[in-house]
Amino acid sequence: MIDVIQPKNIIYTGVAGTGKTYRLQQLAQAYTEMLPLADGQTLLTALVEPLSWREVICLVFLEQRKQGKTLLKVPEILQHEIFKAKADLSQNKNLTSAAWSVLMTYSNPNSVTVKQYQRASQAFFDKDESSNWFLLEDRLPLLQDLQHQLDDYHQAVKTQTQVTIERFSLVSFHQAYGYEEFVEGLRPTTINGQVSYHIEKGAFLTLCERACQDPNHRYAMLIDELNRANVARVFGELMSLIEPTKRAGQASALQVNLAYSKQPFSVPSNVDIYATMNTQDHSLAPLDMAFRRRFRFIDCSPQPDLLGVIEVDGQVIELDKLLTALNHKVSQQLGQDSQLGHSFLMEVDDLAGLASAFEQAIIPQLVQASGGNGQVLQAILGNAIVSATVPNGMGGFNGYGKPHGFVIHSEALDQVATYHALYQS
Repeated sequence: MIDVIQPKNIIYTGVAGTGKTYRLQQLAQAYTEMLPLADGQTLLTALVEPLSWREVICLVFLEQRKQGKTLLKVPEILQHEIFKAKADLSQNKNLTSAAWSVLMTYSNPNSVTVKQYQRASQAFFDKDESSNWFLLEDRLPLLQDLQHQLDDYHQAVKTQTQVTIERFSLVSFHQAYGYEEFVEGLRPTTINGQVSYHIEKGAFLTLCERACQDPNHRYAMLIDELNRANVARVFGELMSLIEPTKRAGQASALQVNLAYSKQPFSVPSNVDIYATMNTQDHSLAPLDMAFRRRFRFIDCSPQPDLLGVIEVDGQVIELDKLLTALNHKVSQQLGQDSQLGHSFLMEVDDLAGLASAFEQAIIPQLVQASGGNGQVLQAILGNAIVSATVPNGMGGFNGYGKPHGFVIHSEALDQVATYHALYQS
């Protein structure tokens, strides 16, 4: 468990190849708990702990369906091991009332047996004239994730394998990513050839609901490539709610009604938000200032000291000096936002790998950053690697430079002297 009191809103910034995504991966591990081999009760507790009461009752019905039983009275639900496992974790002592409330709130709006005036946007249950409750058949496609969790639980009990609890959600923003994927939106469902629409929860809303049900643990929303999407649109009315002082339970807590479901919502205080942003993506939409002030920015600079050396026939190529020299020249010619991250050379351990890194990653990166300017490329990479040509020349590299006036001498990349020249000059 991560012992953090105040929620964190952090954005890792830097050029490509500085390990920003790797940081998210490390954070994901920090919000992951590996449970030791345990008995069935411990596994059952792990299953129900992050679930809402509605999800728990749905699990009860799904479990009973495996036994061929589809009709349940409320006392049968209360006595089921899944419900009792959740009850052991709950502070609510009036469990009968809680079960009735869930069943009626999520009941079929067209039901002739359930009298309920305030219903949720989605229906899952109904009851017959004998007070037997049942799960709506057309809702089963919406319960596939729950069914998978139930199947995994039974498999874990059977095999006694280690259980992993992931208290994070990782998404990668892109230009088409929106509020509907992140918070909630309408999704079509085809049942018996008929198309209907239901409100489906997005990644952030789903995570927040898990965190709300599990206040003793911290949860993390991990966002890669934050500035590739329209952030203001993605977060919508949640923009104010993510501020640490506006979280649920805080003195200045805020609550809004969600755009589609109209349900009241606030962001739990045990949800941390981490994101990455490539400062080199000048073409992407800038972050809204209202969004910026709600986050702490951590710069991820290139770390040449993480790089090793290459030995070739008694000669040594020092990769840290090579990257440092390249970035010095890049900064002079193109600015600091065009520097190269250390990951471009992290996996390099021989001359062939170094040549490949230059040919397949570093040179194309610099071609793009320079707009294919042959003179700039020559100033950065040296005369041995690049020759600038007259404007509109036919030289180029892998199709990048045809209209831009340069020629790449790939054979030079196989020579130790080429790299020595880059950092010894």
